[in-house]
Amino acid sequence: MRPALCCFLWIDWRFALGRKHKTNGHRSSVRSRRVAGLLGTVHVTGGIATVETAEGVFRLTERGMREAMPGDTVTVSLHRRPGGERRAQVESVEERSQTVLVGTYHQAGPLGVVRPLDKRARLDFFVPPRDQSPERLGVTDGDLVAARIVSYPTRMESGVVTIERRIGGEDAPDAGIQTVMARYDLADGYAPIALAEAESLELDIESALQDPLRRDIRDRFLLTIDPADARDFDDAISVERTPAGGWKLGVHIADVSHYVLWESSIDLEARMRSTSVYLADRVLPMLPERLSNDLCSLRPHEDRLAFSVDIELDARGRVVSSRAYPSVIQSRVRLDYDAADWLLRGGEAASDGEDAEDVDLACVERAEWARRDAAACGIEITAFLRDADELAHARRGVRRRRGAIDFESSEVHVVLDDEGVPERIDVRRRTAATSLVEEAMLLANECVARKLVAAGVPAAFRVHEDPSPDELTAAAEVLIEAQAIDRQEALGIMTGDSHAIEAVLERSAQTSQAPMVNALLLRAMQRAVYRPHNLGHYALGAEAYCHFTSPIRRYPDLLVHRALKMLLARGRLGARVAHERAPHLVGTGAQDMEHILPALCREASSRERIADAAARDSQKVKVAQYYAQRVGERMAATVTWIEQMGAFVRMDETAAEGLVRMSALGGNEWWEFDERRLTLTGTSSGEVISLGQRVIVEVVGADCMRGHLNFKLIHTLSI
Repeated sequence: MRPALCCFLWIDWRFALGRKHKTNGHRSSVRSRRVAGLLGTVHVTGGIATVETAEGVFRLTERGMREAMPGDTVTVSLHRRPGGERRAQVESVEERSQTVLVGTYHQAGPLGVVRPLDKRARLDFFVPPRDQSPERLGVTDGDLVAARIVSYPTRMESGVVTIERRIGGEDAPDAGIQTVMARYDLADGYAPIALAEAESLELDIESALQDPLRRDIRDRFLLTIDPADARDFDDAISVERTPAGGWKLGVHIADVSHYVLWESSIDLEARMRSTSVYLADRVLPMLPERLSNDLCSLRPHEDRLAFSVDIELDARGRVVSSRAYPSVIQSRVRLDYDAADWLLRGGEAASDGEDAEDVDLACVERAEWARRDAAACGIEITAFLRDADELAHARRGVRRRRGAIDFESSEVHVVLDDEGVPERIDVRRRTAATSLVEEAMLLANECVARKLVAAGVPAAFRVHEDPSPDELTAAAEVLIEAQAIDRQEALGIMTGDSHAIEAVLERSAQTSQAPMVNALLLRAMQRAVYRPHNLGHYALGAEAYCHFTSPIRRYPDLLVHRALKMLLARGRLGARVAHERAPHLVGTGAQDMEHILPALCREASSRERIADAAARDSQKVKVAQYYAQRVGERMAATVTWIEQMGAFVRMDETAAEGLVRMSALGGNEWWEFDERRLTLTGTSSGEVISLGQRVIVEVVGADCMRGHLNFKLIHTLSI
């Protein structure tokens, strides 16, 4: 029990049980009285609570957090302290960020107590005696549980929860992943009615070809390229050179909208999920496996229904024309990224000075199978890939000239054995193979968005707004202090010149400052969201953009497919007839897609954030499990961020990140945090730790339940 808990237990529970409580979906009821002030989001880092508002970030007063919890949207008042510093105080909670919490269950007299696993939540929650959920679920003292919040703590009363799921002890094999799922309120499994509906679906090529809009292009050579461990293949490409020196690119996407009808059971379930969630050891799919791994999986040598976009480009990679249509296709070759890269390098076992034993023989075998499959169709696979690679290079040039920004991206991927135990950590970075697929998908998305905008068709557009000048200025000032940019470059960044930002990223790419530059500028960007109308995409430099290429795993893509099909039907049949004949695409009457599109876009943006956070946290759990076996080992790393609690570092070997706390910086001295320059300075030695600093650290601890790594600093490096 936490200090002082027992002192108030017997008083507090009487008040808590005397109230009526309710929750409303993912949002809690809030105080009705609105207090004039600033709207902001509460953050707690290293025990320090702040609120992020439109006017800046303010530290909360000692008791200013009141009943708010981390992530909540609140109204605050500002108070000026002696010396001029402004501090904030929460006046009311406007929207709760959390409806489910994960914690450790304890029995205290007649009450159950749930102590949140998230240490930022400073209050325990009670399970009242009349709630039988602990007994019903077999919860015992010390168990990890997922609890739904019935009422939130106030200044007068404690919070109340009911137990929804027993996760088990911390030694359970998948307790960490189950904790992540519970934290984000994610369910495994699918609704029985939707599963039954999916099982009733059939592939009927001849019937589908009765649609006058659908074209049979099974004679065209196309292939899929995905990660080696991919379970579904929802996109394929075809590439041909044109007599004028350009390209004819085909992007072919599984036709999910043919099977998932508007407001069917599958559609409603997919709408609620909005996205597939890719955890470290499992996938929580948006669609049932009958669709995602069968009917809508573009497996080689099997006929499938697709939605195709043919794009003709000139020799410089500029779009000459594009055409979209439903199709029937057959993928001829299944490639993975590693095999495709091997073929692009020349397909020789000892190319580029590699020793034969350094070559992944399984990768070579997969590449040779692809080569034989392509040869049976009269295609030389390496030449095909090189054509696609040249197209990708041309498209990057087009995007660069119009001001697109390419942030360096890498993905930490933990490889697990059959028991879910981490074997190694792979770092997935952009390669020639991933780039050629990425450029093809970006182009298809852009061409579809342009068609929808030109026709005035409502759809779920992908919008990335211009970054805040204040955020850009703050990033530029830190980069100047770190001597990563000069004054002229800083001016370009501050004014939001995307060409200037890209130039800085390119110049720093091969230097030790690259992680710092990338992180600071990326943090200054807005997050891309879905909107029912087009506002352009800043980072891509695109006037119009949408997501079209993955309706298996993203509901907005499915909405775009439906909108595009309706546009094509209107062009052939006229608007009235098309709407009458296609209610399965956009509904009828008051429930038309157009009417509920704003709500669908808001929910999709929200669910995407949840899915991304859950995926990251699940990888962190497995990374922590991996490093728990390496406590005491020393390794090289780079400082990637600095906060009040210490320095975050990224391992050279695995790109895994962890924290060196202030107390683990060494030197038996105090360290001063400079919030403006993002540095730590030893008060005795004068040593400065800054972003991009190369260091040697030692693993001192791994919290496998929370996915936290802790290091201590051994020494800094001058190189």
